[in-house]
Amino acid sequence: MSETPVNKPRIPVRKAFVWIVVIMAVAFVIVSITEIEDILTAVRSGNIAFLLLAVALELVCLLNNAMNYRTLYHLVGLEESLRQIFLISTSSTFINMIAPSGGFGGMVVFMDSAKQRNYSPAKVVVVVILYMIYEYVSLLGVVALGFVALIQRQNLTTGQIIAAGVLMLFIILFSLLLYLGSHSSKQFGELLFKGANWINRLMYRFFHRDLIQAEQAHKLAADIEEGVMALRGKKSGLLAPLLYALCNKALLIGVLTSVFLSLQVPFSTGTIVAGYSIAQLIFYITPSPAGIGFVEGIFPITLNALLVPFAKAVLITLIYRGITLWFSFAIGFFSFQKLQRENANASPHPSEPA
Repeated sequence: MSETPVNKPRIPVRKAFVWIVVIMAVAFVIVSITEIEDILTAVRSGNIAFLLLAVALELVCLLNNAMNYRTLYHLVGLEESLRQIFLISTSSTFINMIAPSGGFGGMVVFMDSAKQRNYSPAKVVVVVILYMIYEYVSLLGVVALGFVALIQRQNLTTGQIIAAGVLMLFIILFSLLLYLGSHSSKQFGELLFKGANWINRLMYRFFHRDLIQAEQAHKLAADIEEGVMALRGKKSGLLAPLLYALCNKALLIGVLTSVFLSLQVPFSTGTIVAGYSIAQLIFYITPSPAGIGFVEGIFPITLNALLVPFAKAVLITLIYRGITLWFSFAIGFFSFQKLQRENANASPHPSEPA
């Protein structure tokens, strides 16, 4: 007598995704537990007033990022509240920390929120790509200033030049994606189709189903073309995101300056700009999540080459990472949890107006 096969209940994709993210976040913390302990020890040696100033500047930086995304949403014809954008952008930053992917990992959060609001996913893709282009272009501008300071001190290395070159390649890659989306939607559709199939094969072992409808790739490419076309005639509006991106760099430089002041370490403008430039380059191009292990090893050496005593350079690195990485990590984690609860409970919004 044959037994009727029992169908095992499937875990909803959203719950599975949340659990995977939580597990990755816990693993990220466990791997970094020694660094966290060192950061807490280093914080005790700093001036509390300047440390609080650094934390406040970091919080303003996160808010500035949200305002930048909101401006880009407006450019492609989407409207979203600043509160919602803040939750989405900090969640995206959190995902990019635990799953380094050149900025593409956090796009999942934007796409999921767009789905809940019946927004065009293609327009959201355009927003994220534009944001990354502005982010890398503005950073490259600051890196150029940092390289001037390093050249003056005869401390510019081949590795630093290569890192800047990799950043330039990112800019070219993202620009090509937008160019293909606006000039050759057929070829872009084929590229998206192959990419979707690759992701489905990679994730099938976890979900036992296709996460992406690859057959929709060509429609998505056509929609992206429409999203890019929405930018035409808005040249004046393209300046604001660049200003927000530059403001982001100024705020982070302010965070680093506050850390120097908290430890009473003498500095020059060149030291701050060059140090910040190298720290951000390492953060973006290293394969480890959030540059763990690389930033902590290279940043103190860079500061020491800029005439900062090595012991102080280590403390500066730990406190700066504590504020820019772990403070943002905590906010992003709670934002992600809140966003997922709201998306799970919310009914889809009406479709965006044509």
